[in-house]
Amino acid sequence: MDSALEEHVRQRAGGACEYCQIPQHLDYLPFQIDHIIARKHGGQSSEDNLALASYYCNSYKGPNVAGIDPDSGEVVRLFHPRKDRWADHFFWDGPILNAHTPTGRVTIRVLRINDPDYVAVRISLLAEGAFPPTSPAR
Repeated sequence: MDSALEEHVRQRAGGACEYCQIPQHLDYLPFQIDHIIARKHGGQSSEDNLALASYYCNSYKGPNVAGIDPDSGEVVRLFHPRKDRWADHFFWDGPILNAHTPTGRVTIRVLRINDPDYVAVRISLLAEGAFPPTSPAR
C-alpha cells in the first residue's frame, strides 16, 4: 500500500476509527489501516476495502468477517465501513455503544468495543466533554 492511499484512508475517516468512532487525537496508540476483508480471505489493498481502525478495534477484529449474534446465535457479518452506514447499526448511550442490528451486535462483540477498560476510558472522555463523537454518520 502506498503512502497516498494510506493518507486517503485517514482523510476519508476524518481521523476517527471507523468502527468505534473514537478520534485518533484521543487515543495514545496510532491508528492502523484495516483490510475490511483480510488479505487471507482475498481482500485487496484497495480504497474500497480499507478502513481506519483504532489499535484496539483492529487487534480484536483481526481477519474476522463475521461473528455469532449474541441474541440469535446465528452467524452474522461484521460492520463494513465502505458498504454500511454507521448510524444504521450503532448508537451511543453514554460511554456504551449499542446496536440497532445484528451486524452491530456482532461487531460490538467481536471487536470488544464495550470491554470494561475501554468503557472506563470513554467515561473519562465524557467527563472531559470530549466524547461521544458528534457525527457518527459514516
